[in-house]
Amino acid sequence: MIPALMPNYARADLAFERGEGARLWASDGRRFLDFGAGIATSSLGHGHPHLVKAIAEQAARVMHVSNLYRVPQAEELARRHVANCFADSVFFCNSGAEANEGMVKAVRKYHAENGHPERFRMICFEGAFHGRTLAMIAATGNAKYLAGFGPPVEGFDHVPFGNMNAVRDAITPQTAGIMIEPIQGEGGVRPAELQFLRDLRAACDEFGLLLALDEVQTGMGRSGKLWAHQWAGIEPDVMSSAKGIGGGFPLGAVFAKEHVAKHLKPGTHGTTYGGNPLACAAGNAVLDVILAPGFLDGVDRVARHLWRGLEGLARRHPDVIEGVRGAGLLLGIRLRDAVTNSALQDAAAAEGLLTVAAGMNVLRLAPPLIITDAEADEAVSLLDRACLRVSPDSAKAAAQ
Repeated sequence: MIPALMPNYARADLAFERGEGARLWASDGRRFLDFGAGIATSSLGHGHPHLVKAIAEQAARVMHVSNLYRVPQAEELARRHVANCFADSVFFCNSGAEANEGMVKAVRKYHAENGHPERFRMICFEGAFHGRTLAMIAATGNAKYLAGFGPPVEGFDHVPFGNMNAVRDAITPQTAGIMIEPIQGEGGVRPAELQFLRDLRAACDEFGLLLALDEVQTGMGRSGKLWAHQWAGIEPDVMSSAKGIGGGFPLGAVFAKEHVAKHLKPGTHGTTYGGNPLACAAGNAVLDVILAPGFLDGVDRVARHLWRGLEGLARRHPDVIEGVRGAGLLLGIRLRDAVTNSALQDAAAAEGLLTVAAGMNVLRLAPPLIITDAEADEAVSLLDRACLRVSPDSAKAAAQ
């Protein structure tokens, strides 16, 4: 018999009843160091006092009114984001997939309003992940996600990640924009070369295209800067965000420059829940913390410390680990073919460390942005023990 909760997830047999900082306690009493953060979402960790207080106080006043009326919390959050990034205007929604849908609609609408409705196609990249809606599984292009859902939504062309010649060859009179994650998360924690991002910006300028960045997973401080594209010194025309922007409360956003945003007039796009008082109270609380002096510098410093620890781990376990990749606190451990990421993920959980599997046989680490050097060291120590559990060399020695 099918369970009441639809079985579309392969869930681990863990249920958590409370959390504090980078720690989670399961219902059976076990304690875990959380280096998954709800898939890079609980940016301030668990039970952060400022975030909890903001949500509780707003919930006691008013949670939802719809976008039929002004939402002062959303207006304030938009103003603060505009003051701290490339964008001139922000649209709030509920999730990363919804933000990416809105971003693609904005790109298409820009060209249609400028006399080129034929320009609707987006160049996307192999290994991408943009969400689970019908349009976003087409943008992702993964055959596994597309199977069984009918003809893919038209308008998405895929080229190899990091290949500028392939990008230029794919541009046609129907091309509207280029859509890319600065770091592919689900696709294996693969960072784009900074020069590649600069070259994409230049190509968009050359051919009249819009650069659309999916910063759902990479944004809100995860890279050590507020937005990952800032490392390349470029600005997109439009950008999506979600995950860490609400610290665990459902919130997504489309950021856009004026030449794009001005075409999303009343009736062109909308959402019932998006940008409601409660979500934006959470968003403002998260921004309070991330924009505080020294916070992002601290993220960058701890991330570099963790990176050095993982490189040491790779040297100690060459039979398990092929290399380390990623940026900031979105890091990946690329495993040898003899060890699966699911096996190491399970071994890490058995040692008390939560991680997230990614494509290309990579184990992803995306801890809360508030972790300390000591917690980074603890994670490396737990991974050290987990590697011993799955090591082919250890298995051979035990058999002898």
